[in-house]
Amino acid sequence: MTATEPIKSVRLMLTPLDVADAADMVAVLSDRDIYAFTGGEPPALDQLRELYLRLSAGSPREDETWHNWIARRDRRAIGYVQATVIGGAADLAWVVGTQWQGLGYGTEASKAMRDWLADRGVARFSAHIHPDHAASKAVAAKLGLRPTDQIDDGGEVIWA
Repeated sequence: MTATEPIKSVRLMLTPLDVADAADMVAVLSDRDIYAFTGGEPPALDQLRELYLRLSAGSPREDETWHNWIARRDRRAIGYVQATVIGGAADLAWVVGTQWQGLGYGTEASKAMRDWLADRGVARFSAHIHPDHAASKAVAAKLGLRPTDQIDDGGEVIWA
């Protein structure tokens, strides 16, 4: 799989994750409402830097590639998208800051990511979605994913 590259969509620029992005993203991820379905709490700046350092280093597995992008609107960070790729399959995830939710940015960023991956040979896509998370279910459906009967260890439904 190729290295993560910038992706341009109609309204967004997806930039490959860098440790320096933590300064922009700490504010985006500061609203506790983001964690209603995923658990956890807003990270402190040093925690986010450590996470981004680990993500930037890539997967320790030879057969797995991590792709992480910051979604930006007019250069302002509004969320992120990510994919874990193994062979021709990618597990996708997306998060949009609460003040930008409901405007189609999650769908736009996720479609741009999916299309970029498909252009590089990824043919199967999945996402893990909390059964009550209507917004994420809507994004997944717009990506062409459908719920399966599989439930992951965290109680999320696997969409494929």
